[in-house]
Amino acid sequence: MPLETNDNTGHIPVLAPQVLELLTPRPGQICVDCTIGRGGHSTQIAQRLSPGGHLVGIDRDSQNVEHSRELLKQSAPKNVTWNLVHANFSELTDVLAHLNIDKTDLLLADLGFSSNQMNDPNRGFSFGATGPLDMRYDLGQELTAAQLVNTLDERSLADLIYQNGQERLSRKIAAKIIDRRRQAPIKDTMALAQIVRSAYSSVASRSRGRRVPRRIDPATRTFMALRIAVNRELDCLQHLLHQLPNVLQPGGVAVIISFHSLEDRLVKTAFRDLDRSGQAKLLTRRPLTATDDERKNNRRSRSAKLRAICFESRTSEPVMA
Repeated sequence: MPLETNDNTGHIPVLAPQVLELLTPRPGQICVDCTIGRGGHSTQIAQRLSPGGHLVGIDRDSQNVEHSRELLKQSAPKNVTWNLVHANFSELTDVLAHLNIDKTDLLLADLGFSSNQMNDPNRGFSFGATGPLDMRYDLGQELTAAQLVNTLDERSLADLIYQNGQERLSRKIAAKIIDRRRQAPIKDTMALAQIVRSAYSSVASRSRGRRVPRRIDPATRTFMALRIAVNRELDCLQHLLHQLPNVLQPGGVAVIISFHSLEDRLVKTAFRDLDRSGQAKLLTRRPLTATDDERKNNRRSRSAKLRAICFESRTSEPVMA
């Protein structure tokens, strides 16, 4: 099936053919999309659950939930039941219990944020345009990136940037932030990005004119670190992974797409442990990545890594190497 945008924001579901091949949705099955986003994967899955299937979509962003609701009203087969829930996927067990679902056949979690979130300056995820330092997936929660930037002490801020962003200049960046906020609170994305870049500039000025080519903007890792902290992304992923054995049917398949090494490491470790314990079977020995064509047509796919596991007795070799 060709990859197409599913709304006017230009959002394209990542690794959609691989997701469909590994999940192999069939009529009458239950599928949980833990991060329904703009509905790109779920609209394709719903078609394959007909007749008699049940799709459950979960998302922390209420705007995405409402968008997907309208999309499914138009595109989902009439003989497929679907429920959309504004919630954190770390609450998966409770969500299923509320819907009177004991276990699911299929589970998908695309851990990347949606294009509409990145492209909206008011959400504060990007430094491409000036916007508030927000970075919340769930606009109902209190903690924002601005609160972290303006209240954490220097050591805590440096540790956060280093641990979540793997940023080697974390201490210098934290010192720059502390120095700037003594003058006035740091309120917008452009101001923070400029502070981070200044930390890199000061290092470059002492390197006797030698410049090391950079592939990404210096602010990228700091913004990622703050986003992860604001939304407790790694903690929530750990909670989801711990629930998998309890929510997947025998023979059930879980597919998770990650976008940075911290996420992928958690998924890799959890899936490996489940495989070694005999509770499940790896369907991907190595993570699947986007084809050259998809990378060219969808920038978001370039860092995507897909891993899959099946909760059944180990009777065959993995589906994909």
